[in-house]
Amino acid sequence: MSIFEKYGPRQVINGCGKMTVLGASAVAPEIADAMAKAAMDYVEIAELLPAAAGRFIAKITGAEDGCPTCGASAGIAIATAAVISGDNVDIIENLPDSNGLKNEIILQKGHAVNFGAKVTQMMKLGGGRPIEVGAANLVIPENIENAINEKTAALFYIKSHHAVQKGMVSIEAMITIAHEHDLPLIIDAAAEEDLHKYIAMGADAVIYSGGKAIEGPTSGFICGEKALCQACRLQYKGIGRPMKTGKESIVGLLTALGKYAVKTDNTDRQKNRMQQFLKELKDIPGSTGSIAQDEAGREIYRAKLVIDPVVTGINAINVAKKLEEGNPSIHTRNYYLGQGQIFVDPRSLLDGQEKIIAQKIKKILQQAKGNN
Repeated sequence: MSIFEKYGPRQVINGCGKMTVLGASAVAPEIADAMAKAAMDYVEIAELLPAAAGRFIAKITGAEDGCPTCGASAGIAIATAAVISGDNVDIIENLPDSNGLKNEIILQKGHAVNFGAKVTQMMKLGGGRPIEVGAANLVIPENIENAINEKTAALFYIKSHHAVQKGMVSIEAMITIAHEHDLPLIIDAAAEEDLHKYIAMGADAVIYSGGKAIEGPTSGFICGEKALCQACRLQYKGIGRPMKTGKESIVGLLTALGKYAVKTDNTDRQKNRMQQFLKELKDIPGSTGSIAQDEAGREIYRAKLVIDPVVTGINAINVAKKLEEGNPSIHTRNYYLGQGQIFVDPRSLLDGQEKIIAQKIKKILQQAKGNN
């Protein structure tokens, strides 16, 4: 029985991925144990934030410094506030009111996405005025260059499967433009798996979720230049106060980061699990399975199941709906249901749950066939 069932919600089998709406990650026992120990003890937060957390985040990422947050979305607001205020306490205490300050944050129109909330709203919470440039399907360097003026505080890049994947200005070009104009480039890399790449490329600040690829608790962090990270931590005296993260989440994040740093490649295991999953369904007429890499190019391999409604008597939309209606409620990755495609992500599945999903899909398809 799931702990959540005690309070009413159904058990969930998460074949969708590290999604906030499904609780992001299920942490390892050693992370849960570290969080429990932290929750039952005391610490001076003023020491924990810079001396312990900042230094450890820097060590793991190769950045100069770091700042823990309660999530990547909070990281967007805090990093935005930091590039506007620096270490000026008067500005920090008055944000998000940034009238008369350098407060414009330039981002590509194809990056102005909604990830459950608008990226641009997170910037506004930090006092930023988002400036979207170009078109949703095409941005050129001149669009960014022409938007830069005396009010520009930073350039922002969203590295996400939610963002448009083609026709956008590259990270490399964004870094070059930012630094030619003596501006910081901030990257939202919430669900990215490489914690070194963007810092090594020259980004000034990079934002990650602690609860996605890193498999930590609900948390996040900013890593980057020392002065910028110090300014980020100062936001906890301002707009960051209602976004503060507690001692147990910080310790859980640091434990997860330490574990992630020595993590071995598991792409073969991902593929093997999904191949076994598809093998369970290979004899079902009207369903065709294959292994597909993540659409944003990450080293994530999912099962792709194509449902032919003419043969099966049911379309992918209704298969997914029936999966979610049960108890346990089974959630698959459903971005391409309209094209008849259901994806299953192995990373968020507990041991053996792929078999449960396969059995349920098989039952749904067999029943649909029998009704036709």
